[in-house]
Amino acid sequence: MKAYEVVLRHIERQILAGELTVGSSLPPERELAAQLGVSRTAVREAIRTLAAQGLVTSRVGAGPGSGNRITGQHERALRKLLRMHVALSEFPVDEVVEARVMLERFNVQLAARHADAESLARLGDMLARMEAPHMELDEFNGLDTAYHITIAEIADNEMVTVLTSAVRESLARPIHIASEHMDDWQAFRRDLIRQHRRVFEAIAQGDEARAADLIEEHIRTAYAILPMEGKAARDTPVAPNSGETAPESGGVSARVVWSNQSARPTRASGSRSPSNGDHT
Repeated sequence: MKAYEVVLRHIERQILAGELTVGSSLPPERELAAQLGVSRTAVREAIRTLAAQGLVTSRVGAGPGSGNRITGQHERALRKLLRMHVALSEFPVDEVVEARVMLERFNVQLAARHADAESLARLGDMLARMEAPHMELDEFNGLDTAYHITIAEIADNEMVTVLTSAVRESLARPIHIASEHMDDWQAFRRDLIRQHRRVFEAIAQGDEARAADLIEEHIRTAYAILPMEGKAARDTPVAPNSGETAPESGGVSARVVWSNQSARPTRASGSRSPSNGDHT
């Protein structure tokens, strides 16, 4: 084990044991080096690694706010970690989307249960802004991401919100690239807005089951027509056992059949996958 890894393991064990919590100060470099029998250079390397992981912040100077402290920047660190692994195909895009479906079904059910007038107004305002004519891709991307994360925030489960944000961020780049290759992105955007509106209405009506089914349909429908690398070839999905084809996007027919052994779609004979766009 390298010297800096000795420091890492020591601090990690203290965090897991509850001896270090958010806001806790780490011992000065010299003291920590002497305690663990390593050099101060090794301590600095470990601190830099922990800072990159979003676990430690460092401030130079004197006073109560200086030194190295345990922090809680988990969302930024987790988003970055997932984004890098997806880029390296450590997590296949298919699996990330499955995780997203699981998380967002949970989110909309709780959002339908907890939404109040203020949170519904916030979500409704995002929808109104999305509906602006001739919106450019980057602007819509930002609103689309904010819409899904806001639903998670309304659900009021911090850990699931962090995971939702991380998974959505990990897909942002491949989704953006796919969107740029669409023949008619504006038509696809209108389809997405209609799907967003249906999810919003189910949340506003407190219909947890319908909201969950609609968000899954929304994610799978959009994902099925994204020309993204690292995913299995699929067409527009339908909900298992529904016997109905999901809404078509941009006037292009897309159909998929579901296996009885799995909730994952398989390509229907003779169907084709359209090359469409962004957002889910």
